[in-house]
Amino acid sequence: MNEALPPPPADLIDGASLYLDFDGTLVEIAETPDGVVVEPLVPDLVAALTVRLGGRLALISGRAIDGLAAMVPVPGLPISGSHGVETRWADGRRDGPDRAEGLDAAIAEMTAFAGGRQGVLVEEKPFGVALHYRGDPEAKTDAHALVAGLAERTGLDVQTGKMVVELRPAGVDKGHALRRLHAANPFAGHDPIFVGDDDTDEAAFVAATALGGCGILVGPARATAARYRLDDVTAVRRWLKGA
Repeated sequence: MNEALPPPPADLIDGASLYLDFDGTLVEIAETPDGVVVEPLVPDLVAALTVRLGGRLALISGRAIDGLAAMVPVPGLPISGSHGVETRWADGRRDGPDRAEGLDAAIAEMTAFAGGRQGVLVEEKPFGVALHYRGDPEAKTDAHALVAGLAERTGLDVQTGKMVVELRPAGVDKGHALRRLHAANPFAGHDPIFVGDDDTDEAAFVAATALGGCGILVGPARATAARYRLDDVTAVRRWLKGA
């Protein structure tokens, strides 16, 4: 949990399996989920790394798969979306749980909450729902209280992040996603490296370390399970290009 972390060595991913977060890692965080800017260099970089690593690269994100796949249209790219709830494998197969009872009612309550607060918005996902308050930070306390109450009534778990709180199926997180991907070919048998910026990425740092690899934190120094740190999105791209 040392906060004084060094940058990762350039050869760290040689022979490894690489797992990347998206927002705050490959692209800058935007005011709204739809406002993110994905420069052409992002899918180009992902495609090049996929070839170099023999297919041992996957995205693990809080975003739903369809939206993320449209932003990073790399054929055969495995994606774990919604914090590990849903997975698209390299061959196009997809899996995920049944839609939770009570999710539609939760979405309706969040939508009503957001409707009365400018700067708060609802992001619907296939198996969950997120409440973003980046445009109105003062809504944080009320937003978290609302989602906590909905979690008690629906049996869904609360997931917090940077200026967002959401509901997702219980028992899964980005660590679960990494372990699941890493148990399959071509990832298995290669040290896992996970790169991410948010509190939601800590479970993946822990999982990667337990499997013989490590995590790389993106952003300001803080207590973390990661072993290395990069300053920002620009530093991530520079490292990935030079690695």
